[in-house]
Amino acid sequence: MTETLRAPMAGTVVDVPVAPGDVVGAGTPLVVLESMKLEHPVVAPRSGRVAAVTVRPGEVVDRDAPLVELELLDDTPASSEPDRPDHDLRLLAEVEARHRRVLDESRPEAVAARHDRGAHTARELVAALVDPGSFREYGPLVVAAQRARRTLDELVDRTPADGLVAGVGTVDADRYPEATTVVMAYDYTVLAGTQGVQNHRKTDRLLELAHRRRYPVVLFAEGGGGRPGDTDTIGKAGLDVPTFAAFARLSGRVPLVAVVDGYCFAGNAVLAAMCDVVVATRRSHLGAGGPAMIEGGGLGQIAPDAIGPAAVQEANGVVDVLVDDDLAAVEVARRYLGYFRGRHPTWEASEQAPLRNAVPETRRRSYDVRRIVEILCDVDSTLELRPRFGRSVVTILGRIEGRPIGVLANDPRYLGGALDAPASEKAARFLRLCDAFGLPVVSLVDTPGIMVGPDAERAGTLRHAARTFLAGANLTVPVIAVVLRRGYGLGAMAMVGGGFKETDATVAWPTGEIGPMGLEGAVRLGYRRELEAIDDPVERERRYTELLAEAYEQGKALTAATWFDLDDVIDPAETRSWVASLLATQPDRPHWGRSGSVDAW
Repeated sequence: MTETLRAPMAGTVVDVPVAPGDVVGAGTPLVVLESMKLEHPVVAPRSGRVAAVTVRPGEVVDRDAPLVELELLDDTPASSEPDRPDHDLRLLAEVEARHRRVLDESRPEAVAARHDRGAHTARELVAALVDPGSFREYGPLVVAAQRARRTLDELVDRTPADGLVAGVGTVDADRYPEATTVVMAYDYTVLAGTQGVQNHRKTDRLLELAHRRRYPVVLFAEGGGGRPGDTDTIGKAGLDVPTFAAFARLSGRVPLVAVVDGYCFAGNAVLAAMCDVVVATRRSHLGAGGPAMIEGGGLGQIAPDAIGPAAVQEANGVVDVLVDDDLAAVEVARRYLGYFRGRHPTWEASEQAPLRNAVPETRRRSYDVRRIVEILCDVDSTLELRPRFGRSVVTILGRIEGRPIGVLANDPRYLGGALDAPASEKAARFLRLCDAFGLPVVSLVDTPGIMVGPDAERAGTLRHAARTFLAGANLTVPVIAVVLRRGYGLGAMAMVGGGFKETDATVAWPTGEIGPMGLEGAVRLGYRRELEAIDDPVERERRYTELLAEAYEQGKALTAATWFDLDDVIDPAETRSWVASLLATQPDRPHWGRSGSVDAW
């Protein structure tokens, strides 16, 4: 049986490696065609003897033109997967070897130094965050832009991935169907984690992907900022790098989390500061400039340990969550992402009866509002942000019946729960964070109002407190307000979105009391002349107490509810079910990008 082999495409014959009479095996190339700059071998489908060759090298043939007549000797077809040529295996081995040189295993001294200080490498931290086997790295073979200074071999060894491990992976995919996350980790073992030409390009690539696909971003930000030693670049100033603007545009569009351990200065720190949340270890240091920049600015020689220590940055609000070590920070980052990925199908509730005694019956006795939040929310579902900053307000992420919420609460143990400048900033930003990502807000109110007095005005409290109104009145998410005890004046209005009727519901506990200002002040101001007219101090105090009791009777929650100043007065143990029922129609997965960026402060 003879078979005519024809041209599979139009092209030029570049080689005819056989002649009539040759015996060939299945898969042997008989004619090689060139088409569109590629060579295409035409092979024997089975073993046979070449009967005739109808073309010669250099000849141009059309599709289906006859090439070779082959007398078939058996019925064994050619393999669909011919043996891989040796040169293909060599290329693959070269690629695999180059990838191995990037890994921690190829850099034992750098890894050991990292472990000696109790820290993990960038690759170890990424592996701790993402689901096993899910991470796909972008640009692992990139080296620093310093080829004018160093050999390629030296750059491969000393600047793997140009100091940035970057890619996409899933985080808790077993819980959330939309778990893909962009992860970028500056590698402090490579040129002190500085930002170079090539790792900026990688950063920009991943940020664009995060913007387009709405992937959250986790940034391991440790590093020294901009790198002055790169040579392979056109410009010198580097002020046209798009990284910082691209990162800023993600704010409010996707969740942004920064993890900081060790030194984080200049550009690295600015990226961290643009994140929704900064999670830092106790040994971390954050600063707008490191020692070299400080000295270069003529400000003296400063040790890196003196710049932005974690304790200082937690107290002033730069750090949102402070933890003991880098692996604990990874777990907080993982937990934070979960609040924006939807409802948990399973949850556990605490016994709610203790809420009935959570607020002391004595009006002037303080209490721990965090305990109330813990009981109200699902068990082990809360994460507090900025606990040491703006301490008269508490901001906590949590869940009720698996649904993510934001909890804003006054802390009566600090300034009586009054809104001073830091607390107002803290509250306003938290409201914008919740609104940007579609988290309903539960506000637990116990405040005497906005902080007043000369010190408060020197701190600019007036404008800071106004930000709370601006944020709250423009919320698109539900707000449910619960007056635990005092709900007085503009401070109470600021806590609930601008007014008691701006919420989805404003209820109070039996201990609640509301009014245009604190009862004590209202009585002393409203009855000043009457009280001053009483000469006997004992009688004056008796009359004041009597007037105060009358004012309380008018301002207590039960009375206020008869005037419809409140939607209801409820059993504290029913608070959780109130909130759950009002949020029942909310989507299980929060909607991102509702209200623009989340400002840095």
